[in-house]
Amino acid sequence: EVQLVESGGGLVQAGGSLRLSCATSGFTVDHYAIGWFRQAPGKEREAVACINIGDGGTTYADSVKGRFTISNDNSKTTAYLQMNSLKAEDTAVYYCTAGGICVYDGQYYWNDYWGRGTQVTVSS
Repeated sequence: EVQLVESGGGLVQAGGSLRLSCATSGFTVDHYAIGWFRQAPGKEREAVACINIGDGGTTYADSVKGRFTISNDNSKTTAYLQMNSLKAEDTAVYYCTAGGICVYDGQYYWNDYWGRGTQVTVSS
């Protein structure tokens, strides 16, 4: 059974930084993708970032490019989302997701599995 467990959310002032972690377990393949979605109150869910565990390829939403960085550890079972220069509009529940590959062609291929989410609140 695939499981995703997020940690690292919290309250931070605008301009500050947070790092989210996503620990995965249960994968039986070497190549898969881990990513993050977020959802703010009253807004649609938004894809934030994704990393292909096999080749390290990454993708980011335009709204976070240059501020957020996704990475994984050497064991390739934990992914991190380093969030810098945070803005009030980054406030949301952040969900770790996993799937086959970081591709979007009208549908996402890295959100087959979901964590429970972690709250990130940025005060202005």
